Amino acid sequence: MAGDAEAPSHQRLIPDRERTPEMAGVVDRNIVALLERRREEERQKSTQDRIADRVTRFTGSMLFVYLHLAFFGSWIVVNLGWTPLPRFDQSFVVLAMMASVEAIFLSTFVLISQNRMQAQADKRADLDLQVSLLSEHEITQLITLVTEIARRMDVDAAKHPELRELAQDVAPERVLDHIERHEHQLNHADGGR
Repeated sequence: MAGDAEAPSHQRLIPDRERTPEMAGVVDRNIVALLERRREEERQKSTQDRIADRVTRFTGSMLFVYLHLAFFGSWIVVNLGWTPLPRFDQSFVVLAMMASVEAIFLSTFVLISQNRMQAQADKRADLDLQVSLLSEHEITQLITLVTEIARRMDVDAAKHPELRELAQDVAPERVLDHIERHEHQLNHADGGR
């Protein structure tokens, strides 16, 4: 038991092969790697980010809604004179000011959390792009290899003209330039809308 407590976190995350026999080993490895990466990112968060996340999580909860209903409802009921308690904000100016200041701070906390989430999404998009480019390169190499094998075996499909085009590596920057040219042409044709 004491050895388990000291085991590195990645060993504790290794999925049980007996419980998930349908999972390929590479899938298990990827799951473990992703979970470990998330834990590491969570550990590396600054105190400010942790506070912003907690505030955002709390303000996005139903408990926050219920507390506000109770607080604002009580404030309104008291200041409408419906209770024996003395009215202290008859014009509701103080209530409006408090709600405005709260909204400013809450929106700031939400923006802080969204900015960090966007940075994480950008990292994941970069990773997806890199994996896609690697996959495209590998597929291109496989097409070249299989086409050459088919050619030596005198398979007619090896003479298909599209294979030559598919066997060329794609330069992502050229693809992006091409997309931007088409977008520019479409926008220009639509009158710059």
